[in-house]
Amino acid sequence: MTKFPYLRQDFLASIVVFLVAVPLCIGVAVASGVPAELGLITGIVGGIVTGLMRGSSLQVSGPAAGMTVLVFEAVSEFGVASLGVIVLMAGLLQLAMGFFGIGRWFRAISVSVVEGMLCGIGLVIIAGQIYAAAGLKAPESGIGKIAGLPGAFTDALGSTEAMTSLAIGAGAIAVIVLWKKLPKAVQSVPGALAAVVLATLATLAFNLPVATVEVEGLLGVIQPPGTEALGQLAGPAIWGTIIAFALIASAESLFSAAAVDRLHDGPRTEYNKEMIAQGAGNTVCGLLGALPMTAVIVRSSANVNAGAKTKASRVLHGVWLLLFAAAMPWALALIPLPALAGILVHAGWKLIPFRQVVALWRAHKGEALILVVTAVSIVAVNMFEGVLIGLALSVVKTAWEASHVKLEVIDKGAGPIQAYLSGNATFLRLPKILDSLESLPQDRPVELDLSGLHHLDHACRTALESWAERHSSTGTEPVKVTEPELSPEAEKVTAA
Repeated sequence: MTKFPYLRQDFLASIVVFLVAVPLCIGVAVASGVPAELGLITGIVGGIVTGLMRGSSLQVSGPAAGMTVLVFEAVSEFGVASLGVIVLMAGLLQLAMGFFGIGRWFRAISVSVVEGMLCGIGLVIIAGQIYAAAGLKAPESGIGKIAGLPGAFTDALGSTEAMTSLAIGAGAIAVIVLWKKLPKAVQSVPGALAAVVLATLATLAFNLPVATVEVEGLLGVIQPPGTEALGQLAGPAIWGTIIAFALIASAESLFSAAAVDRLHDGPRTEYNKEMIAQGAGNTVCGLLGALPMTAVIVRSSANVNAGAKTKASRVLHGVWLLLFAAAMPWALALIPLPALAGILVHAGWKLIPFRQVVALWRAHKGEALILVVTAVSIVAVNMFEGVLIGLALSVVKTAWEASHVKLEVIDKGAGPIQAYLSGNATFLRLPKILDSLESLPQDRPVELDLSGLHHLDHACRTALESWAERHSSTGTEPVKVTEPELSPEAEKVTAA
């Protein structure tokens, strides 16, 4: 036991993460237009392969709702047979980015672009899964999905089967929402799993006419990239999708890592190593023809909250997924599709940052505008181009505001370390600023003087506050921050 001092905590946490992961792995796969087993394979690889690697010790990887829209578009355009080669090449790109030290630069992406991306994805997921909950075929475009909802409801009202299916989906959402109001002992079973189990029991008990998951068996769905799929790499069309997979999966994983770091006081994420771990996982997923993986905040927060201490919990959760997929594939065939649609509607809703939009609008109207434009672009055009539009807007805004920033550190050997920031602090300079601040001795008090700043953007302020909180969390005196004395013109720019 001395070799594994936290085995009990990690074992119990792995069970919780496994129970959270099962319905999400299956639901994401079905919503992506691929066999349910491919979602489980990605979850298994995320647990066992990525889970064993260094990077972020407590975050858990697997198929993510945030990639559903992109995967569905790729499968529709290139076919399921080409999914493996897309994921494989995206994984190799991630490995290259990790080895060349590009991982930490994802910290420089504007928070408003990321939140806009999640918001747009959430809207498309909700609209698409409402059709799935009613057993109807959804239009292909995001605008078409939203515009067609009134007609879909009208069609559903005229069909008993559609209304029954919709009721199962609505019931699943209700169970997930109300589950959090039940006693803590009951909540030890994840709400999404409870929704699937109750929907399955209701379907069986009343013999309801709803579609269920189609089962092909774990080995039957593994489809390594073939010669024809590899041949598509010679054309330019598939490369845009590969780059989108790599960039969006990386951004989602590394932002998840930053969020998970705030949930625990264990080792911090090593961003480049986490990028390599994600790349290795996606490379294996690609060789198996499975879904792409990212780190997933739902599973990761469940892991931390369940008391996990080491990476053993996420590895064990992958083992439980493997045993479930190998020993109980028949259980998948009992799960009603509208219940999975309901789970994803709820997941999509959670991706929409309602509070952040309001807070941004009050403090940084320009950032709020970028968030909204990014989300609308994803719905109106597609995932990749929507994110590019958001990034372009963010760069234009920052280039207009930014010129330079200087960090001067004075350490007299005794007393607090003094750090002076001057110039314009924006997210483009954020990696350099954070690298310098994080290199300061952890056991010394720090005075951070921002009075020389002409501009401090939202991403920089958030990162500095997070750094100050981390620096003070080890028992060191709280970081003393002198706020910038901005001119009225600069204040207008910052507020914008």
